[in-house]
Amino acid sequence: MTEQLFSLHSWPRAIAHIDGDAFFTSCEEAIHPKLRGKAIITGGERGIVACASYPAKKLGVQRGVPLHEARKICPGLIILPSDYETYSLFSQRMFNIMRRFTPDVEEYSIDEAFSDITGMRRVLHSSYEEIALNMKKAIERELAITVSVGLSITKVLAKVASKHQKPAGMTVITGKHIPDYLRDLPVDKVWGIGNATTNYLAKMGIRYALQFAQLPEKTVLQKFTKPGVEIWHELRGKSVYPVTTEEKSSYASISKTKTFAPPTSNAEYLFAQLMRNMESACIKARRYSLAANKIVVFLKKNNFNTVGSEAKLSRPCASPLEFSGTIHDLFNSCYCPKDIYRATGVVLLDLETDTNIQYTLFDNPVQAEKIKDLYNVADKLGNKFGKHTVHLGSSHLIDKLGKGRRGTPTIREQTQMIGETNRRHLGLPLLHVKV
Repeated sequence: MTEQLFSLHSWPRAIAHIDGDAFFTSCEEAIHPKLRGKAIITGGERGIVACASYPAKKLGVQRGVPLHEARKICPGLIILPSDYETYSLFSQRMFNIMRRFTPDVEEYSIDEAFSDITGMRRVLHSSYEEIALNMKKAIERELAITVSVGLSITKVLAKVASKHQKPAGMTVITGKHIPDYLRDLPVDKVWGIGNATTNYLAKMGIRYALQFAQLPEKTVLQKFTKPGVEIWHELRGKSVYPVTTEEKSSYASISKTKTFAPPTSNAEYLFAQLMRNMESACIKARRYSLAANKIVVFLKKNNFNTVGSEAKLSRPCASPLEFSGTIHDLFNSCYCPKDIYRATGVVLLDLETDTNIQYTLFDNPVQAEKIKDLYNVADKLGNKFGKHTVHLGSSHLIDKLGKGRRGTPTIREQTQMIGETNRRHLGLPLLHVKV
């Protein structure tokens, strides 16, 4: 069978994928220049490695490793608390730089994005390769971080390309060169292919992406579901996934978790964390005019085992005040005083649009509408003065005892500029240099 998968012309579409290299630690190096080239990690407040710099990775420190193990691997490791406020600022500035080259930018996660630069050659007087390279140079010059860039004719291939030369690399996969990059690429390294599909392909004798891409279309349609067929098309150079610029507005579920340190068995504190999780999840649901029919709560023990429980609500709702009693019952069914817990979490399920909700015979419509009005005001205050400016008394213990963290807060958290409050900061990172 021929290895040539795509031969019409090199650029039916031009999609760039930009991926931040060890993004969190890169941001720390940008604002703390003295840390450049050193073995550093973030995640000190969680007790596990959230992100490791490349020098730390070379010494064997990997993401998800407990801090005590990371210290054994690298005794001189520099451990920092995660400064998500600063990382978000760097993220938005990276995306804004990309929008100078094309309006079609999809923010995929905090440290990566797709951009569709199809048709921009004449406007920018550059080839697609030059546009992608200039985008990379602008980000690295203005933000003092490094990024890896993949340029290809589909999103899946662009993602494959960006991983090919990390860190700080750029890889271009044109249509006629697709087989060269897929030949030795394990299928589990392809974006969208998980463990189940990898194991299924292995049973078919397929271990590399090129083998999968070379399957006959009839076989693919018979043996795979829609996601598998779409990835097959994308690997062959047929663009199926568009670059989506609109902010996501529909969700099948919304989840919020919080890891705290030191771990605790304090029931009041755990329930306060759980209620704060629920408040955060419901804030997001109300932002998109959604309401949940089912809620799930879970507690993660210090040994990483998780216990949870769920309940169906009498009607769709996004106001924690209305079902706080249910949450307390679920918490009691999960909690054991003898156990020590390190995290809490909630999930809102079976979401639907929060309009024209029908009340049951057992509901109090007047009270429900008053609570809804109360949360409308709370959301407005939160937008103005910061998230959780108004919160339930059951979660107030967090403000009294602290959020629970290992080590000291970030310098940004400890610094309050003129006009800022504890809950709301200006969108400015702090650069730490000696003058």
